[in-house]
Amino acid sequence: MENGNMEKQYDVVALGELLIDFTENGTSGQGNPLFEANPGGAPCNVLAMLSKLGCKTAFIGKVGKDFFGEQLKKAIVEAGINADSLYMDEEVHTTLALVHTYPDGDRDFSFYRNPGADMMLREEELNEGLLKNTRIFHFGTLSMTDAGVRNATKKAIGTAKAGGAVISFDPNLRPPLWKSLDDAREQTAYGLSVCDVLKISDNEIQWFTGEADFDAGIRRLRSQYNIPLILLSMGKDGSRAYYKDLRVEVKSFLQENTIETTGAGDTFGACCLYYVLKYGLENLDEQKLTQMLTFANAAASIVTTRKGALRVMPSGEEVEALINNAK
Repeated sequence: MENGNMEKQYDVVALGELLIDFTENGTSGQGNPLFEANPGGAPCNVLAMLSKLGCKTAFIGKVGKDFFGEQLKKAIVEAGINADSLYMDEEVHTTLALVHTYPDGDRDFSFYRNPGADMMLREEELNEGLLKNTRIFHFGTLSMTDAGVRNATKKAIGTAKAGGAVISFDPNLRPPLWKSLDDAREQTAYGLSVCDVLKISDNEIQWFTGEADFDAGIRRLRSQYNIPLILLSMGKDGSRAYYKDLRVEVKSFLQENTIETTGAGDTFGACCLYYVLKYGLENLDEQKLTQMLTFANAAASIVTTRKGALRVMPSGEEVEALINNAK
């Protein structure tokens, strides 16, 4: 990173959705499914992991002025994330997601967000000082589904970029939240056109490029967009990094006791950003990228053994221990 970036007050600032993930947690005596109200939302999952690794983080977003909004604020403050730019909407309730987990750990989402408070963030609410004072700015597409919050997201990106921040993007595609997948494609394309670091999943690269083969999809992406570092998460097949003419692949750490994959991709992405903070984007090499993916894969695998994500991020020591045990 340029030296000017070292004095920034924050390592990573993220903008986007903060919501409650209702995760199935057994059945009641009457045979009804029981749901646990886990704090969720990709951007804060990313920040929670970075905070755990000792980074200074801040979040920009909106929840309802309701029971769940209070719970979420408390959760992110506990996770060490600055919540000064978490606004509480007097009229619109906190967004809710119901997560149905299949026996193999994969999941389906249904959202209660029509509208939800996270969609109500407006550009005039942005703290420009905060955006100019971060080394990395991170966002996804859930804050791009509707015009008002989309304008806020675009303004935030512009302000952070002008302040010299590295722009990090994770599309985190959730088809039910889009009026059409064409809209989703258009906003994803916008994200790809402005980011320096892209974290994309196997199914997202196939969806966006129409290429079944991941390398072919990444080639197509790189022919259209100039993204210095692309990180591809492939679930139990591990991950890849594409940087200049390097393609580095690292296997996943498979866990016997995986229960659900919520937040695994966010944990992976956060750990990669930790290495970007450590080494900068200018002179990564095969060794650094291998180290980055190994650490990120290990951290993600730990999160799959825990319910939820935001409150259960592993420490750096836990991640290192898993890597050393696997050697």
